[in-house]
Amino acid sequence: MEMNVSKNDEQVVAKKAGGLNPAVIIPILLVIGICIYLFVLGSPGNFKDADKLGSGSVAFSSVEGKDIHPESFLGIIYKGGIIVPILITFMITVIVFSFERYFILSKAAGKGNLDNFVVKVRSLLNQNRVDEALEECDRQEGSVGNVVKEGLTTYKALSNDTTLNKEQKMVALNKAIEEATTLEMPMLEKNMMILSTLGTVATLIALLGTVIGMIKAFFALGSGGGTPDAAALSTGISEALINTALGIGTSAIAIMLYNFFTSKIDGLTYKIDEIAMSIQQSFAEFN
Repeated sequence: MEMNVSKNDEQVVAKKAGGLNPAVIIPILLVIGICIYLFVLGSPGNFKDADKLGSGSVAFSSVEGKDIHPESFLGIIYKGGIIVPILITFMITVIVFSFERYFILSKAAGKGNLDNFVVKVRSLLNQNRVDEALEECDRQEGSVGNVVKEGLTTYKALSNDTTLNKEQKMVALNKAIEEATTLEMPMLEKNMMILSTLGTVATLIALLGTVIGMIKAFFALGSGGGTPDAAALSTGISEALINTALGIGTSAIAIMLYNFFTSKIDGLTYKIDEIAMSIQQSFAEFN
């Protein structure tokens, strides 16, 4: 039994190693976000009098950013200020890790219909056809199949064990299933914290950008004396609203995707618990 758990452990470590490493990916995404801000949103073609700005990026042109006016929606987003590339990075991070979670969880669900797999294994267990149930686990090739296979392997070993009484065997079987489930969970939940964190942090960073924009707006309102600078006032307000929109959008998407993937993980663990109960009931009946 110890050897079986060890094999599962090695399988899980291999799966975890195949996932995305946030420490490597997030800095790369930050560079991509800054490049999008500078060279896509900041492209001279997104602003009026583009011929005077040269090529490359507004940030590196000879014209001060505050003196130029956007001509497209991308240019408007660029005017959101220094917080925008951070929010763009957050959005890209949510998208990248959502795709990663989708493919990992799809692989964890295994081949074929999971509900049919559960029904078939339970039917085989009711007839005490453990070897055939093990073959089904090999064909399933998912997290549920891995846990069930460990439980059934322990089932067979305990069936031939004459040193333990029935109660001790039930405890050992339950422990084996719990250990196998525990080994699978890190792979299922890996990087979910990133989506959860960005669902909150994106709003807070956007709020920082909003506050900076409002500070600029009120500064323009106060510095003009009796005649406030309407252009500077509107620029500050637009910067605040741009950051608010980007932050709320990123946060909403992150929260929805986090809840979606959480529900899929819960579904997998429910299937594991369902078959685990069938294994225990079958063992109690036939041993």
